[in-house]
Amino acid sequence: MMDWQTRAVSAAEVVERIPQGSRIFVHGAAATPTPLLQALVQRTELSGVHLYHLHLDGPVPFVTPPHCERLRSVSFFTGQALREPIAQGHADFIPVFLSDIPGLLSSRQIPLDVALVQLSPPDRHGNCSLGTSVDAARAAVDSASLVLAEINEQMPRTHGHSTVPLERVTAFVQTNRALPDHRPEAETAIDARIGEIVADLVEDRSCLQLGIGSIPDAVARRLTHKSDLGVHTEMFSNGVMNLAKAGVITNRFKAVHPGRIVTSFISGSRELYEFVDDNPLVEFHPCDRTNDTACIRKQDRMVAINSALQIDLSGQVCADSMGHRIYSGIGGQMDFVRGAALSAGGKPIIALPSTAAKGTFSRIVPELYPGAGVVTTRGHVHWVVTEYGAVNLHGLTVSERGTALVSIAHPDFHQELMNHLRGLKRFV
Repeated sequence: MMDWQTRAVSAAEVVERIPQGSRIFVHGAAATPTPLLQALVQRTELSGVHLYHLHLDGPVPFVTPPHCERLRSVSFFTGQALREPIAQGHADFIPVFLSDIPGLLSSRQIPLDVALVQLSPPDRHGNCSLGTSVDAARAAVDSASLVLAEINEQMPRTHGHSTVPLERVTAFVQTNRALPDHRPEAETAIDARIGEIVADLVEDRSCLQLGIGSIPDAVARRLTHKSDLGVHTEMFSNGVMNLAKAGVITNRFKAVHPGRIVTSFISGSRELYEFVDDNPLVEFHPCDRTNDTACIRKQDRMVAINSALQIDLSGQVCADSMGHRIYSGIGGQMDFVRGAALSAGGKPIIALPSTAAKGTFSRIVPELYPGAGVVTTRGHVHWVVTEYGAVNLHGLTVSERGTALVSIAHPDFHQELMNHLRGLKRFV
């Protein structure tokens, strides 16, 4: 494959192949094909186009007027750049479990015309890799009529179900640009305390689902004294890499994919991308595999650590919206909460700070805001952790769980929450 570069064309020439009214999947997170998106908005004659995607990293020029009138963004999981466009009606959102997204594409319930992806260069066998994000991109590449790509010299080659033959690619632009470099956030005292409490719930030989953010990072920093941990997750960042390098993560006792860290996508620093590059001990699989509850439950001592925006006194968890305003997405929370609950010795954990907006609002609330989405139902929730402690709601009555949640709420809101319980005749 020494001459593959001769097939490269400009980004503008790649997107010229997109027909009017196309349904396009856009590769996400660190694999966002930014040069192709920038070229796409320059095709001002295109209209009726729908762009389906998860979280996108970097510039998203198609969400601003007048582009959004021709190029309609549809998020399966959104990020900061899409929140306001969705709120203003310039973009849209599909609430869906992460595990169900590939099926929407492969079944052609959402019939894709184009998969717009970022790939690693081909190896000597002529095979590229989906790199840092396999998630729903695997189903998109396999089901779309056209595969249009950015082939980036700096995209790591990843193992697992990540291969895309160069022959499958209709047209591509060649680049050599750094992936988004996300460094861990500075740890606060609240993050540290939550990290300590969650880490205490993790036993040796547990299998972890850890996401990205200050709380997962805080948990990871406090697991260095554990042994023989495994990882089966939808995504991970630098914390998992550090534990693997330290020998804490060995994956020796995993029932499924033993000896391997299994993920669907990653996001983090340049060191993380180097860690997964051509590393056979890290496998990337589609999110209908990583998030398959039947697979998750087979891992003994599965510990799923997820976050929330609000939780009400009956245990209903809102994680995707602030009232009617879409904040993120359902993602894989329910997939892993249920899988961990069914695992032998498993622990599904919802970890969140007790307050928001610099302490002015309690995240534990009498009832969710109007329009808020219930991502994890009160029947599914088990462990809830704030900086004030950990409670297990599984098997508790509505009165008992309300009292338990008040015990880990910020003290400034105890009286208000207890008064609400008394009003409901649910005070224990």
